Amino acid sequence: MKRLTAMSLTVPSLPLLALAAAALAALLAGCSMTPPLTRPESPIPSQYPRHEHAVTDTTAADIGWRSMFNDARLQRLIELALKNNRDLRLAALNVEMVRAQYDIRKAAELPQLGVAANVTRERSNAGGSALTQTQAGVSVGITAFELDLFGRVRAQSEAALARYFASEQGRRAAQISLVGAVAEAYFAERLAQAQLELSSRTVEDWRGSLQLVRQLKAANQTGALELAQAEAQVAASEADREARQREAEHRAHALALLIGQELPADLPEGAPLMADSVITRLPAGLPSQLLARRPDLRQAELGLVAANAEIGVARAAFFPRIALTASVGTASPGLKGLFKGGSGVWSFAPQLTQPLFPNGDLKAELRLAELRKTGAVLEYERAVQTAFREVSDGLTGQERYARQADAQQRAVQAADRRAALASLRYRAGVDSRLEVLDAQRQLYAARQAVLDLRKEEIANAIALYKALGGGLEERGG
Repeated sequence: MKRLTAMSLTVPSLPLLALAAAALAALLAGCSMTPPLTRPESPIPSQYPRHEHAVTDTTAADIGWRSMFNDARLQRLIELALKNNRDLRLAALNVEMVRAQYDIRKAAELPQLGVAANVTRERSNAGGSALTQTQAGVSVGITAFELDLFGRVRAQSEAALARYFASEQGRRAAQISLVGAVAEAYFAERLAQAQLELSSRTVEDWRGSLQLVRQLKAANQTGALELAQAEAQVAASEADREARQREAEHRAHALALLIGQELPADLPEGAPLMADSVITRLPAGLPSQLLARRPDLRQAELGLVAANAEIGVARAAFFPRIALTASVGTASPGLKGLFKGGSGVWSFAPQLTQPLFPNGDLKAELRLAELRKTGAVLEYERAVQTAFREVSDGLTGQERYARQADAQQRAVQAADRRAALASLRYRAGVDSRLEVLDAQRQLYAARQAVLDLRKEEIANAIALYKALGGGLEERGG
């Protein structure tokens, strides 16, 4: 004995179902619970302070990093970092994950079609007689497709899209930070190398001075006290050289971490720290250009867009949801009759859900979404203010560092003359060894200050370059 069991389905015919769902979705497309969004007024002036006359048509964001850093060794290190750095790769992976989340949300706006096929054969014993049953069926249907009457699904999709775009801006911001970090670490290593070279030269100079003191002591022209002073001076310089060597090695390790591998042996020779290998005078443009060129500001703005769309999701939760489950197909007591006339079956099962006693959770979720939007506004405004301050500080720095460096160079020249004169007077017996020692220490400190100041000037230029959105392009447009 055979028995036919019909399958659960929806909709009289599949083309008619798809057409009806599309027509209804189009009819309700204008219904949305998402509030209108306008970008907050930027809490910054229209001009950078004391730089009203520095406006240009271009900004540092238009300068590619190869042009910004005219040092073949640094350019190669940036290439390796962009390829290998784990933080940047994680940022890129995050973009892909958020894109997948958006694809999932976007797919929910369209009907999901599925095909089902089954064959069931069973044997039972009823009243002492064996009964064998077979049932088979094939169907195509739509499963739990939500009619987006109040824009809930679209709002979720809009929020997911904004999050995706924000993640891409986050990746771009991560690249800017990485390029800047490699440059900063590189010039810190250049500073350490320059200080090591200066310390090594100082050791040799003071060893020569010690040799002179020993000769004078042998000729009974100086005493044991001055010899002890010269020996202490050489020992201190040797200790300083070891400290500089250690610092140089630490800086090299930091660079290796940033580029994601050991420093290659075939790296080009690096330019000296004092070489003109960095653009230190950068065009700033207007603050309005800053808002468009800084990825982190665009990321904060898109976060605001997503938070606003999530208010629409929370609002729509107060209204009914209508889900359609429909299928059309064929069923028969066996496989042979599956596609014969008269075996067609269909089902149509709309479902309406309306919250009656939500116990305040929907109101709380709406309030939470509104608070998140308020927080996103504040985060955006804070990001804009921080960016404006960073640019203002950089512009001030690039004006002052050049003057400070010129004054420090004059200080080195004066200290050099004093050291030379003190040495001559000591040889002539006019001045004591203490005067020579003090002059040499002053000269060494002045030379160290020049190196430190050069590193600070370059660091200011790098910070301004990042603050203006530079570092995304390899070459200028």
